[in-house]
Formats: sequence, C-alpha cells, structure tokens
Amino acid sequence: TDEIMQQEIRPLVAVDIIEQLHRQFAILSGGRGKDGAPIITFPEFAGFSDIPDEDFLNVVTYLTSIPSLEAASIGFIIIIDRRRDKWSAVKASLTRIAGAFPGNLQLVFVLRPSRFIQRTIADIGIKLYRDDFKMKVPIIMLNSVSDLHGYIDKSQLTRELGGTLEYGHSQWIHHRTAIENFAMTVKTTAQMLQTFGTDLAETELPNDVQCTEELLSTHTDHHSKLKDELKLAVKQGATLLTCIREPVTRSANCKLSPDELENVATVERLLAQLDETERAFDQFWTKHHLKLEQCLQLRHFEHDFREVKLALDNLMEAQAGFADIGDSVTRVEHLLREQKQLEEKGQKPLEKAQSLALHGEQLIQNNHYAVDSIRPKCVELRRICDDFTNETKKKYDILGKSLELHKQLDKASQWCEAGIYLLASQAVDKCQSQEGAETALVEIEKFLVTAKEHQLSNPKDFYNQFDTILTSEIKANAQRILQKLEDVQEMFDKRQVSLKKLAAKQTRPVQPVAPHPESSPKRASPKITRPA
Repeated sequence: TDEIMQQEIRPLVAVDIIEQLHRQFAILSGGRGKDGAPIITFPEFAGFSDIPDEDFLNVVTYLTSIPSLEAASIGFIIIIDRRRDKWSAVKASLTRIAGAFPGNLQLVFVLRPSRFIQRTIADIGIKLYRDDFKMKVPIIMLNSVSDLHGYIDKSQLTRELGGTLEYGHSQWIHHRTAIENFAMTVKTTAQMLQTFGTDLAETELPNDVQCTEELLSTHTDHHSKLKDELKLAVKQGATLLTCIREPVTRSANCKLSPDELENVATVERLLAQLDETERAFDQFWTKHHLKLEQCLQLRHFEHDFREVKLALDNLMEAQAGFADIGDSVTRVEHLLREQKQLEEKGQKPLEKAQSLALHGEQLIQNNHYAVDSIRPKCVELRRICDDFTNETKKKYDILGKSLELHKQLDKASQWCEAGIYLLASQAVDKCQSQEGAETALVEIEKFLVTAKEHQLSNPKDFYNQFDTILTSEIKANAQRILQKLEDVQEMFDKRQVSLKKLAAKQTRPVQPVAPHPESSPKRASPKITRPA
C-alpha cells in the first residue's frame, strides 16, 4: 500500500512519458503572454483524435507542472493550430482540452482551417457549439498568424507561428530530462547523506583500540565516497547549467526564454541546496570525526594506562618487599645496591607514567569529551610516581642510618678487640722494671686517645639517633658491644692502676739499715724489696 501511495504521490517526470512527449502533439515553447501567462501550443497533428486519453492527460498535466507557481497562477494561454485541418478536428481539440485540461486557463486561440469551406464551417460551428465546450474563458478564432501577433508578441512565438522564438523540441526534452535527473540526484544524495548521518548518530563507540580504528576507517571511507558523489552531482549541475546557458554564451544578442530562465533558476536552486546540504554534512562529519578520533585517543590512553599501571604496581610491590634494613655493614651495602638497581629499573615505567599523565592533561586541555574518565587516571599516575619516589627516598634514609649504625658498632667492636689484644701483648716480666711499666703506660695512653674516634656515643644519644631503625636484634647487639666497651675500659683502668703502682715503687730510694748489736757479727746484706 505504501508503494502504491508513493507512486500516486510522485509527480510525473519526462522519462515517464518520453514517447508521448516525442510525438509533439502539445509543446511548452517557453513563450509568455503580455502578462506573463505561459503559452501551451497544440501544433498541427494529424492523429490528434487518436491519442489515448491517458497519454493526452499525462502530457498536458506534465506541461502545466513545469512553469513556476507564480506564472501558472496567472493562467495558461492555449494556441491550437488547425490551419490545415477540418472543423471536426477543431471541435475535437476544444472538446478534449475543455474536458481534461488540468491547469488554470486564461485564453484559447484557435488558428481556424485555412480552406474557405472549412473556415466557414468553423465560424458557424464555434457559434453553435461554444457552450458545449464548457469553457469559462474566451475562445478567439483567428484567420492567420498575423491576427495572432496582435495578441502575442512575435518574440514569444515559435517560427511555425511566425515568431522569432528559438525552440527545438528534442533539445527541450533533453533539458527537461537532464534537469529532472539532476533533481533526483540531489534528492538521492541528500537522502544518502541523511541516512549516513543517522547511522553515525546512532553508532555506539567501541571499547577497544582495534574496533575503534576499524570503525573510524569504515566511516572515513564511506564519507570519502559520499564526498565523491557530491562532487559528481555538483559537476553534473554545473554542466547542465552551462548547456542551458549555451545560446547566450554563443551569441550576445540571444536571450533566454522565461521557461529557460526558470530552468536556470531551478538548476541554481538545486545547486544551492546541494551546497547547503554538503556544508551541513561537513559540519556534522567534522564533529563526528572529532568524536571518533577522541574515542581512539581515549582507547589508546586507557590501554597505555593499564600497561603503565601494571608496571607501577609491580614496581611498588617489589619496593614493598625491601623491608630488610640489614644486620651488618656488608648486608646493608648489598641492600643499597639492590635498592639502586630497583630505582634504575623503575625509571622507565616512571617516565612512561609521567609522559602518559602529561598526554592525558593535553587531551583535557583540547576539550576531550571524556574529561571525567581521563583526569582521575592522570591523578592516580602522578600519585603512584610520587609514592615510589618518596618511598625510595625513605628507603635510602633508613639504609643510610643502618649503614652508619653498623659502621659505628663495627668500629667499637674493632676497638675493643684491639684493646684486648694490646693488653694481652704486654708481657708481665717486661713491666716489672720502671722502664717497662712506663712504656706500657704510654702504649695504653696512646691507645686510649683513639677511644673517641671508635667508641659509641653515650647510650641515650645513640638510641635517639638510631631509634627509627633499632630492631630487637640490633638493640641486643648494640647492648652487647656497649657492655664490651665498658668491660674493656675497666680492664684498661685496672692495668693503668697496676702499672702506675709498679712505676711508683721503682722510683723510691733504698735506705741502708745498721745492724743491731745483738745480731751476728757477720755483716748483713741490704734488703731489696721485690715488686709485687
């Protein structure tokens, strides 16, 4: 039913009745009356009475549809040329036109039969049958084309009617079919653009890079083809316009008929519609193409974000695994090297993350439609980078303190060992003499001078300095070394006391003792006190 209705609504075009038009029993030459009324001419046609009613109605309906609404509203002028025919042909023509003419009539001119007897019959017949024609407009019987010139200017009549209007029926048909084909092209092109635009508007944006690239490529190819169609349509219209204007181009004295001027206006209007349609389509395509490109940018950004985020998470997980602060100088130095390697390993992911965050911010500055999706990801990337950097600095600080702690403990321990060795190396027999004791004291004093360089600070300061990294194991080790320091210091103190006593005893003078009277007559030897 829809197809039937569309067929009924669709206006006639030249190609539908091309055979009937070529018979040339009715023409629209392009001439106009003095008030601008369009002129339809029915030339001499031997088989006019044999034309089927449908063919006659189609041709007349088509011819009346060509002039503008403004010109058609004035009313049509009909010229019936029956100079070589009989009254019966005149009567048949008037009867058919009166019964089937679809337009608004203004005047009817009849060039009556030229033979005397037929002219006489025509005069009598028109008086007798005028009312039978049911025409509400004047029917003017003319004896010759000269009489016709009194009503219509020669410039608006074809050569067959004694005028100067250039008219070629084949060219007229060619122009009509070309104009209607161009109009159909414009309509079809507009419909294609509208359909494509609807498809674009209803297209859901893909969620991955590959599908987005494919969609962008498909839409771009389709757009290019439609643009080519538009170019061809514009070229078709321009060529048609040139053909219609060709007589004026060929001769400056030539003027286009009103109908030809309307043809020019029609083609120019169609070209303008085409241009307007193209501009509207270009504007829509620009927005759609931008959205597709931004969608592709977003999908690339999301893909890169997932990759970078995974690398950063692995990096942070590896960093979180560095909980050990070391239990010796060697171990801490090893941990520092591992931390350095992790830092170097993280440079590339961090640079990628910073670069991706910068790219995301550029997308936001370029008015990307997915700002709410891009901005949080940029913030997260920068946060993770900052967390890694801060955590790395914190690790270096802790390991640095740990290294300093163990170096101090090692120095203190080494000092204790050296002190014990010094005390152990001082032979007892050598220290019995004054010189030996004094030498031992000097050695001890020299060694004790290095105590400040190798010993730990007092316990309170020590704990304050390294409180953040003191584990139970490190505390126990530090307490052990501190106790060892005290023990060694006490050993040195006792040795110094002993050596000082020995040195002091050796420096006292020996007093001679007189023998008692009751003693033996033998002379007693002086008593020598031996060192303890």
